[in-house]
Amino acid sequence: MNIAITAASGQLGEAIVKATLAILPKENVIGLARTPENAAHLGIEVRPGDYNDKGALEQSLQSIDTLLLVSGMDAPDKRIGQHRNVIEAARNSGVKKIVYTSVQGAEEGTAFSPIIQSNRQTEDDVRNSGLDWVIGRNGIYIEPDVEYIESYKKAGGITNCAGDGKCGYTTRPELAYAYARMLTEAKHNGQTYNLNGEALTQYQLAEYLNGAFGTSLTYTSMSVEAYREDRQAELGDFMGEVIAGIYEGIRNGKSNNPSDFLAAAGRAHQSWQDYFEALRVNGVA
Repeated sequence: MNIAITAASGQLGEAIVKATLAILPKENVIGLARTPENAAHLGIEVRPGDYNDKGALEQSLQSIDTLLLVSGMDAPDKRIGQHRNVIEAARNSGVKKIVYTSVQGAEEGTAFSPIIQSNRQTEDDVRNSGLDWVIGRNGIYIEPDVEYIESYKKAGGITNCAGDGKCGYTTRPELAYAYARMLTEAKHNGQTYNLNGEALTQYQLAEYLNGAFGTSLTYTSMSVEAYREDRQAELGDFMGEVIAGIYEGIRNGKSNNPSDFLAAAGRAHQSWQDYFEALRVNGVA
């Protein structure tokens, strides 16, 4: 079985490559990257993988049995066509199975919804591709909150518009573990999985961060409108809108979904107690 993993130079793609190498020999794991030299450090064959170049993708997907399609980062209207390029190239090249990394979130009513809608369209395209398929809907990464700890310290706490809403967070290594099995085990074919750990409120997140970093952070809720203005001031109009949309979705319960991680990975998602304890013990905190 030869497996190709797109966006191999990205954080999630690299994590999935490493998790798949724990199952298959490196000769059977091929990376695809828009700039292949950026993934050379992975120690595997890396082929061109620009989502805009269907011809090059068809060449790169020769001899591939199963393909992991990591959702692109372009604007929603462009992303659908780019993903279709990958799907069509896979079909034309003899690929038998596609695994797609989708995402959870509000499908309407927030500034993040157009991105969710584009992912749902690609899900439909994958299901209708004529190939075997598996779809994972990723929870929200918890790593950015850990990486933002110095900013939280300066601010004295976490402030956003999630309110009392719960968020099904996850981590890239946990996702990678699940995707490696979705790629290599036929029993997952035809399944759509929510991939997340235990859902947390922002109050719980603050307490976990306090335990790991020895801080005294508190959580303060604010209105969606005020949070949008705050994020736009720091990140610009587009990214500010998107980030506010994510937290508005959390506020409205759209990121609090039953998790299928156990079915996808064959084990439970890492507990947040264990995750944050590891940060503390390993000196990340």
